[in-house]
Amino acid sequence: MAAAGDILQVRELSKSFGRLQAVDGISFVLEAKKITILIGPNGSGKTTLVNLISGFYKPDSGDVFYKSKRITGWAPHRVYRAGIARTFQIPALFSKLNVLENVLVAEKHNPGEGFLRAPLERLWKAPEEASTERAAKILEILGLSKLWDKRASTLSGGQMKLLEMGRALMSGAELLLLDEPISGVNPTLAHEIFNTVVRLSEELGVTFLIIEHRLDIALGYVDNVIAMAYGKLIVSGSPDAVISDPRVIEAYIGA
Repeated sequence: MAAAGDILQVRELSKSFGRLQAVDGISFVLEAKKITILIGPNGSGKTTLVNLISGFYKPDSGDVFYKSKRITGWAPHRVYRAGIARTFQIPALFSKLNVLENVLVAEKHNPGEGFLRAPLERLWKAPEEASTERAAKILEILGLSKLWDKRASTLSGGQMKLLEMGRALMSGAELLLLDEPISGVNPTLAHEIFNTVVRLSEELGVTFLIIEHRLDIALGYVDNVIAMAYGKLIVSGSPDAVISDPRVIEAYIGA
């Protein structure tokens, strides 16, 4: 049973591809404004689970509830509009746009883009100024404010991942699903990325579910850990409890 402070509930979720049972009856809840990482050996079903939550796959069975509303099987754009955004291991940015423009494109309500309203500046000037101010605040939190006019293609890999996170925040998302945000990033910037995640959770109240393999860095920043193996959830709880659990040790050694 989900508690009042839970933002996401996953109930008996399953997905198979032919004979491969990628996700097998998984259930868990995410507490709002907390940071949870999803761990497990390669092939354990982590990405498939995130694809099910975000609407990229439809489950064979089970349910997903966001803020107590059933979103099972919703299309990705509908899940996104509801307040769940995801990033990918390889950032998908608009390379020819600058940093600020990449954030602004995620604004859901742009009155100036309407065919009839575009010529009437008084109808869209104030909302667009407010959007720009909000985007600037997000870039400041992400540590990208000094790069606002740089093309996205000129950023480092870690900065691109931060920018993709900023675009998700600009959409108004309250739950972010991050796929290996520090993969291929040097340790200094990796710590900076997770420090930013903590800051976003504390200052903006964002909830995070993060797929991550670099546990030596990630574990120091998260509230909860969910461990998977062979499509099943094997244990969840505090970082210390999960990492020391014999089932998790066996899953990694066996893999």
